[in-house]
Amino acid sequence: MKRKCRIWLPKQLASTDGLSHSLLFGWFVSHSSFCLDVVVAFISDESSLSNGGSKFQDVLHTTNEKMPSPLRDKAAFTLLGRYDKCLNANGNSSQIVTDKDVCSKAGAYGGPCSYSSLSCGCNKVDGLSEDFWKDSVSSHWIHMVCDSSEHRIMEFHSNSRLHHVHWNGEIVSQCDVHVIVYDIPVFGSHHFSLSFWNSPLQTKAPVKKPKWVDDLHNRQPLNEMQETVILSINCASAAKIAYKKISTPLETPSRNFSISYLISSLTWRSLAIIIGSLSTIFYSLIQLFCLLSSFPIFSLVHIASKRVLKNTWINFRIRSSQILYWPNFLEENDLMSISCVEHAEKAALRRHSTWSAMAVDLILGNWIGLCLLFNTESVCSWIFNFAKEFTNGILRSGCVWLMGVPAGFKLNTELAGVLGMVSLNVIQIWSTLWVFMASFIFYLIRAVAILGITFGATVSAAFVIDVITFATLHIMALHWTITLVYSHQIQALAALWRLFRGRKLNPLRQRLDSYGYTVKQHVVGSLLFTPLLLLLPTTSVFYIFFTITSTTINSICMLIEFSISVIHATPYAEIMIWLVRRKRFPSGVWFEMEHCGEHILESSSNLMREHNIPLKTPSLMVSNLRSNFLSLGQILLPHYTTIFSGISASSLTTSARGVLSGKRMPSKLGLDLPPPRPWMHMPLREYWMLCHNSIVSSVANGEFSN
Repeated sequence: MKRKCRIWLPKQLASTDGLSHSLLFGWFVSHSSFCLDVVVAFISDESSLSNGGSKFQDVLHTTNEKMPSPLRDKAAFTLLGRYDKCLNANGNSSQIVTDKDVCSKAGAYGGPCSYSSLSCGCNKVDGLSEDFWKDSVSSHWIHMVCDSSEHRIMEFHSNSRLHHVHWNGEIVSQCDVHVIVYDIPVFGSHHFSLSFWNSPLQTKAPVKKPKWVDDLHNRQPLNEMQETVILSINCASAAKIAYKKISTPLETPSRNFSISYLISSLTWRSLAIIIGSLSTIFYSLIQLFCLLSSFPIFSLVHIASKRVLKNTWINFRIRSSQILYWPNFLEENDLMSISCVEHAEKAALRRHSTWSAMAVDLILGNWIGLCLLFNTESVCSWIFNFAKEFTNGILRSGCVWLMGVPAGFKLNTELAGVLGMVSLNVIQIWSTLWVFMASFIFYLIRAVAILGITFGATVSAAFVIDVITFATLHIMALHWTITLVYSHQIQALAALWRLFRGRKLNPLRQRLDSYGYTVKQHVVGSLLFTPLLLLLPTTSVFYIFFTITSTTINSICMLIEFSISVIHATPYAEIMIWLVRRKRFPSGVWFEMEHCGEHILESSSNLMREHNIPLKTPSLMVSNLRSNFLSLGQILLPHYTTIFSGISASSLTTSARGVLSGKRMPSKLGLDLPPPRPWMHMPLREYWMLCHNSIVSSVANGEFSN
């Protein structure tokens, strides 16, 4: 089978024309004996080996240890080969033999490599041990040249060409080559990712692809191989930095402390002090509250308030855990994120998600809170007018209307009068109680404003839900009572209807079984069925009225709950970064083809015929590695999908059927919220230092500047 080689070449290789003899560093990724991926990370001058203070093998081993473990398991960072500069046809050609010289050697085309003579033209690299040199040539080794003449073999990028490859001890000069030119990923700029967004692979192919490319992409280990290749490409920059840092002798870095640098450093340190102090104040208040709640005199109040203000306590605990853990999230780091640009980007988004959500929540809370503080009296008057209109214009008028002839329906006067009078009495009692509590409305609005300013919009919105639930408690009680009467009436009618049909419900097997009822049972059933059926319209209209009223109130609370979940789930850091640099959100890769054809020269083929070497026509394809990018909707949709993870179409259908049968609808959507983390106690000074150091370290790493 014809061998196929893919060379992943950095685009920055074109800027190294000044180096006459250089070394290629990167990874060999091989999954079969006839398919090889060569990922070139960077090139280095050959003279750097002699300048290194440590052994070359130790430098490669130390650099490889700094790479992610998934990459180390698949491929090792090593010396790939040489990159030599060859002059034109009229000049000297050092270390590169001509095509005739190559073809005159029996081993030049698929033959074994001789380490002593190295008939392929490769010379031993100065600074390498003999054992390491033999091991490299016996496994994999590539030889590339930079040629300005018109006679090139396997030319693909600028004036670079692949001379030959040592493939498992054999010298291969003719094989199918696919060269992919890529931009080296840089943190804060761009990287590559294989994650797709349910979209077809986009390609820009001005020329027809060879058949072997399709065969190569249809192979089974392709996905695993591509993941390893993309991972190595994302680690190219880190490998170069690690290699240079280890191999180059230590030098004292010189810094230019300009005025702008000093001002920027002073600004960030001042901001770190301010944010750390504010977080420490919040942390101390939360610690004081936890300490007071532990006393018996406050424990009962704490337990009662957790029952009445359930939503407020949930969001308060979430905000408290965010205040406690945000410096830990901002400071955490691992080896994977240090060496791989893709994982570094994901880790940076995770680190910045907590504090960005807190910042936006506090900004919204301060805006809402200040508006309420400056307009407290107008808000109070609006609430009084709305409560009066709702009580008199909807509740009382509706009950009186149902006691008469609603919409022309003839109801049972006695039952309608009883249900209406009970409802009016409950409404009157609750209205009287609210008259005495009207003076607290002013302080409730101030409490909502202070909670918004202090802990953010989510806590104040949750407090509003609890206040609405408590203020409409009489409506929920009336709805529960009417629902109880209506559901029992429906169940009784259903049981009597089964009696007339000779059926009996089997609760164990959830089915209807045939059953022989007596005459007395049929007579009693007939006597009960008639009044229950005639009283059903009267009960139904009251049930529909209070169901609509309670559903409207629950819908308002659910809308506020949905807003809270959206505030928690929105990735503000990703949105801000996407607006500035969209390339930091890749979604799959594709190839922009530039060249496709045969790369063998006519002179080379004539020489091969002269030496009775089988002539094969290998193909060459040159393409650029490109990325698709996520849209803003594709970034937001996964986060918003998790909000409705607990809601399904079957649950909505069950709720709709439950309303018809007399079951109460749920008062909450059950949306997903951030899980509260365990509380831990820490001295105030240590917490302040943690906040301060996390911000300073993030600025030093350049995360906020990117």
